[in-house]
Amino acid sequence: MVKIELRNSRERIKAGKVNQSVESVWWLHQPPSSSRRSDPNPWIDNSSIRYKYTSGIPSNESGVEMTVRDALNSALDEEMSADPKVFLMGEEVGEYQGAYKITKGLLDKYGPDRVLDTPITEAGFTGIGVGAAYYGLRPVAIDHIINSAAKSNYMSAGQISVPIVFRGPNGAAAGVGAQHSQCYASWYASCPGLKVLAPYSSEDARGLMKAAIRDPDPVVFLENELLYGESFPVSAEALDSSFCLPIGKAKIEREGKDVTITAFSKMVGYALKAAEILAKEGISAEVINLRSIRPLDRATINTSVRKTNRLVTVEEGLPQHGVGAEICTSVIEESFGYLDAPVERIAGADVPMPYAANLERLAVPQIDDIVRAAKRACYRAVPLAATA
Repeated sequence: MVKIELRNSRERIKAGKVNQSVESVWWLHQPPSSSRRSDPNPWIDNSSIRYKYTSGIPSNESGVEMTVRDALNSALDEEMSADPKVFLMGEEVGEYQGAYKITKGLLDKYGPDRVLDTPITEAGFTGIGVGAAYYGLRPVAIDHIINSAAKSNYMSAGQISVPIVFRGPNGAAAGVGAQHSQCYASWYASCPGLKVLAPYSSEDARGLMKAAIRDPDPVVFLENELLYGESFPVSAEALDSSFCLPIGKAKIEREGKDVTITAFSKMVGYALKAAEILAKEGISAEVINLRSIRPLDRATINTSVRKTNRLVTVEEGLPQHGVGAEICTSVIEESFGYLDAPVERIAGADVPMPYAANLERLAVPQIDDIVRAAKRACYRAVPLAATA
């Protein structure tokens, strides 16, 4: 049907009937009228995906702790075992087992046909990954994202899906300079057709990676290298091979009533530590772990703000056009009447990341920055020396 219609369209174009041909193709592939704006590809039926959504809140403590590195490794291993179409490719992912050992043991277990070392050509193997996804494989690439992966499903009217995961380090590292220490969250989140995830804990990393691999859309999976070696408790359900967290759903890490703090990736830990300090001063902070940057869980954020009446957004990325700016806009559009104070935004300095350790620290948000912002939102006095 598609081929016949397109052939007829070409004949009409040759005959000078351009408008009719365009209209014909358009009406052939109208998306469902019920499509929500948060659904990047309305033609895809997600009902057949192997999801086992959970709240992500440990309901049955396992007594097991797991590093983020091991959580990512086990998620990749289980998804490759469950689906022979899943394969991994990138620089040093095979013989070297990944620069951070995320892919440890996978080459030995699955062989060079499914764990592929590539030359240092990010655009090259990313393009190969997109092409493989066109043919039904499920590549996990590392680093064509915007123009090929994100747009193909829309431009083909749902005929071509691109189930690919682009994963790798993101955010501030330590002493690696501007080109290896930067946050891409808002960059990719501004592109329709992509889903953007940023895990914090081991349970986040494991559940979201498995969801990303199973998803029919291209997913950008942003990991923070400073979290790889950190251990977190995991629930019994998270250890199940079918465990999978929902994309687009935030998690309330700590409940509170005076101020809402949103954060993602490493900044969630900073926000939780700031909440502990604030509690000692009588301020009850609710901390939201965004997990998903696109789609963004606006409902959870606005529900929290309507309870606390104050908001502090925290991110490592640049302040201009950042994730915090999008959250602020959402709250102003949907919950402005509930705000008792201006929204406070905490972000990285508006400069490329410095190499020197002392300057690097000044360029990245710190726990004290979050504490001071929350106090300002609650109209508590902030020492002048602390704001200098």
